[in-house]
Amino acid sequence: MEVAIVTVGDELLAGRTTNTNAAWLCERLDGQGVAVGRVTTVPDRVADIARVVNEYRAEYDAVIVTGGIGPTHDDVTMDGVAAALGRPLAEDERVLEWLEEEGGYAREELTEGTAAIPKGARPLHNRVGVAPGAVLEGVYVLPGVPSEMRGMFETVAPEFRGEAVHREVVVADEPESALLDRLEALRERFDVGVGSYPGESVRIEIRGADETVVGEAAAWLTERVESPQR
Repeated sequence: MEVAIVTVGDELLAGRTTNTNAAWLCERLDGQGVAVGRVTTVPDRVADIARVVNEYRAEYDAVIVTGGIGPTHDDVTMDGVAAALGRPLAEDERVLEWLEEEGGYAREELTEGTAAIPKGARPLHNRVGVAPGAVLEGVYVLPGVPSEMRGMFETVAPEFRGEAVHREVVVADEPESALLDRLEALRERFDVGVGSYPGESVRIEIRGADETVVGEAAAWLTERVESPQR
């Protein structure tokens, strides 16, 4: 399974807010064997949201959109997703009932638009905040507040499954450029993916579906690089 993540918010693009949601989702999905093929941040504009969601839902198994949901003037994510899917926004009775019965709100207390999601969508209830999320045609709309986003994602996490990926890390006390021949030989010898990340030392991550093969590849490479411990 491969997904795309779209984070929405002018404050993200201005650097006023750190995009922790994208990092958390990437790590969480990776742990479930789900590949993240794209992470994109767009402004609070309906047209931008609709365009990106439409593009990504044609390319990926699912699209996760976070941020910009709620009844305030700059919460336009639901409008953008509805436009992408060709659906109107509509007040959802299931959301209203849940907010009354589980959230403890009276309907007259809720700001107009709080319960509006794309028509035909499955609502995702917000156990930490108020604004609901929604799922429709492989598009998952979640809040931007990190605690709300994480809590809501856990309710749909079982829907994101992929092949388990095993990892081993080898640290080399050599320049990355000096390792190229051995990394190429590693790829040829073993059915694994390889990534190298330079710093004070070079971290080489070896990943693959077969835990035994990954372990053998890591052992093979360890014997052929200069280790900081040596």
